[in-house]
Amino acid sequence: MPGNKTVSDSHIFQFKNCRILRNHSIFVEDLWVRDGKIIDPEKLFYVEKGYADFQIDCKNAIIAPGFIDVQINGGFGIDFSSNFDDIEGGVQKVAKGILQHGCTSFCPTIISSSKEVYKKVLPKIKIKAGGRDGAEILGVHVEGPFISKEKRGAHLLENMATYDNGFSDVLDMYHDISSVRIVTLAPELPRSLDVIREFVDRGVVVSLGHSMASLSQGEEAVKHGASFITHLFNAMLPFHHRDPHLVGLLASYKHPPDLRIIYYGIISDGIHTNPCAERIAHRTHAKGSVLVTDAVAAMGLPSGTHRTGTQMIEIQDKRALIAGTDTLCGR
Repeated sequence: MPGNKTVSDSHIFQFKNCRILRNHSIFVEDLWVRDGKIIDPEKLFYVEKGYADFQIDCKNAIIAPGFIDVQINGGFGIDFSSNFDDIEGGVQKVAKGILQHGCTSFCPTIISSSKEVYKKVLPKIKIKAGGRDGAEILGVHVEGPFISKEKRGAHLLENMATYDNGFSDVLDMYHDISSVRIVTLAPELPRSLDVIREFVDRGVVVSLGHSMASLSQGEEAVKHGASFITHLFNAMLPFHHRDPHLVGLLASYKHPPDLRIIYYGIISDGIHTNPCAERIAHRTHAKGSVLVTDAVAAMGLPSGTHRTGTQMIEIQDKRALIAGTDTLCGR
């Protein structure tokens, strides 16, 4: 058999004794990789006459695509919305830390904040390729402040805002949206449809959440370009048989013909969302399901009380609560 240098200048890796996730099932077989891409071993053997330069024993571990987290507020003691001393270093610390949990790309999420905070933080978080030093930074998710006061959850009331003057208020609030890739807003706010259309035209995914919206208001938002729902079931009106509210978007027939899928984030931790509710959502609209952590700075910290940004958070029984309350604030 010829040396691999006659086949390719790149090394070929054979992962042995591994389980592979493919088409929603687990298979026991080897995996062959060259230049970071999976290759067909039959072509390697019989056409290229090549072989593995390195064999790696996976010891029955599962090899699967890396996780993508589109809603993560921080972790390992870092809060993206308040880590002003070293914003870039804080983001990188989280990017490095989540690799050990199988997350290979993420959207640092900034919760409802003041203009001054956005001006400090948003220009400092840059889109960045991933590698062994950290997960890929896909862009920022700004969750608020254009959300419902009644459904603000752990967001501070004094940071709530409206866009009565349209998109000019958005730009005035955020200052720099060059790295923003997702925005969560409440579609029932005045001028929302204009704002949604402008965000979509700029390549930003509009997600509906922290909202008192009816189903019809959600459907109008989708017609204008919204395509995502932020942490389904949480911080929104519950399903009702006469008005299913935003939850009803999973089964609505009024979506534009060119928009095939409405995606929805769901916090599948058994705390934010009951497993029964998760199954209802998945059986209703499986293709739109997107698991998110909604992790906060307390992720990776021990039980007890911790300061994250301007708030005190208490970790008890795997729950992250605003200290002294029963209000969940991520995980």
